[in-house]
Amino acid sequence: MPQAHLHTERLELVPLSEEHLPFLVDLNSDPEVLRYLFIRALTPEETEERMHRWIQAARETEAQGKWIGYAAGEAIGLYMLEPPDAPPRTDAAELGYRLPKRHWRKGFAKEGSLELLRHAFEDLGFDRVIAQTMAVNEPSRATMVSVGMSFVRAFHQDFEEPLLGHAEGEVEYEITREAWLRQRAG
Repeated sequence: MPQAHLHTERLELVPLSEEHLPFLVDLNSDPEVLRYLFIRALTPEETEERMHRWIQAARETEAQGKWIGYAAGEAIGLYMLEPPDAPPRTDAAELGYRLPKRHWRKGFAKEGSLELLRHAFEDLGFDRVIAQTMAVNEPSRATMVSVGMSFVRAFHQDFEEPLLGHAEGEVEYEITREAWLRQRAG
């Protein structure tokens, strides 16, 4: 099954395609946006290489992948619902989001995440969705909590080039289908 086009009150989530490269290059050229992911901004060539890998992975993964969120016709974020890879798991999907600074603190990360959770549980039948970030990434952790996710664990990963805050480790949050259904009913 291919990735679905998804909609919220303000957002249209469109499966990632090559036409989104200019937006991704802009997004990945801001070291502040990437500060919890990479030690520096990515070059356009690195972004293009990643985009091609992401598109191929989406073709190989049942209805999962990356989406570009649009609000009022403007690309405002990268949203992810994919198989977890740290550690690899088949019992869950992993949620993620990345927005340019001009769209921070407008509720777009939460709104897109809620739609991807709905999609994961209602359309794709997952029983669990996780999200991971650096322990020091308070804004992302706040978004995870705001969509109903709960802290599960702290852990450490080894990196060749550790990021600022690496010593504090990583965190994982999750929401189960049962918790999501209770949240929707309440």
